[in-house]
Amino acid sequence: MTAPLVLGIETSCDETGVGLVRGHELLADAVASSVDEHARFGGVVPEVASRAHLEAMVPTVERALSRAGARLADVDAIAVTAGPGLAGALLVGVCAAKAYALATGKPLYGVNHLAAHVAVDQLEHGPLPAPAIALLVSGGHSSLLLVPDLATDVVPLGATIDDAAGEAFDKVARVLGLPFPGGPHIDRAAAAGDRNAIAFPRGKYADGTSDFSFSGLKTAVARWAEAREAAGEPVPVADVAASFQEAVADVLTRKALAACKATGVDHLVIGGGVAANSRLRALAAERCAAAGVQLRVPRPGLCTDNGAMVAALGAELVARGTPPSAPEFAADSSLPVTQVVAA
Repeated sequence: MTAPLVLGIETSCDETGVGLVRGHELLADAVASSVDEHARFGGVVPEVASRAHLEAMVPTVERALSRAGARLADVDAIAVTAGPGLAGALLVGVCAAKAYALATGKPLYGVNHLAAHVAVDQLEHGPLPAPAIALLVSGGHSSLLLVPDLATDVVPLGATIDDAAGEAFDKVARVLGLPFPGGPHIDRAAAAGDRNAIAFPRGKYADGTSDFSFSGLKTAVARWAEAREAAGEPVPVADVAASFQEAVADVLTRKALAACKATGVDHLVIGGGVAANSRLRALAAERCAAAGVQLRVPRPGLCTDNGAMVAALGAELVARGTPPSAPEFAADSSLPVTQVVAA
């Protein structure tokens, strides 16, 4: 029997993503990004993001359907990010998804953005082993999760107590005079630098918890650069970028492997926009191989926010026979990761 065709809509931040998934097969992934509109502000402006979602929604849905060779009537279910995220941006996606569901009579699933970042790995590597540890790192989130069952049971182990890793990348990039968003530009600059040139601090490195802290690291980079400038010396951008990137990757991978050891779980999934970082991927692969842990990281294009991940989680829920969300479910900017499906 053919698996159901699921349409996924993602609008939690600055990317309007629409994906079409059948089972674990990705048929289309269309993204409209408003990042250029935010660049001059040095960060995401919620009102600008919401307006961009309104303008991009219908064309992006039509583009995804065209790429998949499908019509809206062919869709068996619709999934949309209900939270967490920017409240206004989420509302655009939720309202659009409700309109599509009402017009087509299809079931609608409001899903958790973080759980969707885990689910997208199944499009590349097949069914997720149970249990697994998930490390999610992005501009808004740095979380360690125990995932006994992706559809029903996600357990938070730790999270950032201040800046998320991606947020720290953006702020350090600003210090170094690099464009927004900072992650890709720091990664490129670091390729020409020495990651051992500067001993930047590792927040909460060996405190025995699964929590993260990147605010102190961000401040340390800024103070180091300010001291160089005050002394009339040039800031070695490549070395600073490489040393900062190493500090982030070191902490993230150390905490993730410690969580695997503490729980006895031998599969680690890394997701979120920072998972596209080349040093994080390389260091995770090196440390997982040494620890006997199986590492799963989606290709970079599936790490950033996209509709494919929402459709992937929706497909999983449909396959499990999970009841759809109630028609009146609301967007929730602080939706807890323990709630995979909006009530």
